[in-house]
Amino acid sequence: MKSIYAIIITPPENGEKYFSVHVPDLDLYTQGKDIEDCIAMAKDCIGIWGISEEDARREIPKGVTMKPEAAENEIVTLVEVDFTTYREKNENRSIRKNCTIPAWLDKKATAQGINFSAVLQDALRAIVDN
Repeated sequence: MKSIYAIIITPPENGEKYFSVHVPDLDLYTQGKDIEDCIAMAKDCIGIWGISEEDARREIPKGVTMKPEAAENEIVTLVEVDFTTYREKNENRSIRKNCTIPAWLDKKATAQGINFSAVLQDALRAIVDN
């Protein structure tokens, strides 16, 4: 499910290092080191919040405030979050997969202390990320 939310980015003040980010429709807050980071952090904040709401069987409200009130020095922009994709990318639950390798390869890899799961994960990431 995709949703669009307005965010308000407030520049750092009084020696602060980070920008503040507010998502008015959800009353969520986060921060970032620059504008790009603020947008990424806002998406992440909304995504985490959204899948937590789904897990609790609560409805995720759509963004309704597309032009929230902001101070002159603040930046208002929109971010899109696809909760289904966000969940898939952040699902870290391990599942068991069986695979078959030649006995000689098992013997050599085990002798070298190779972690079979880590090698398989690294290889699969290299393939699916391309």
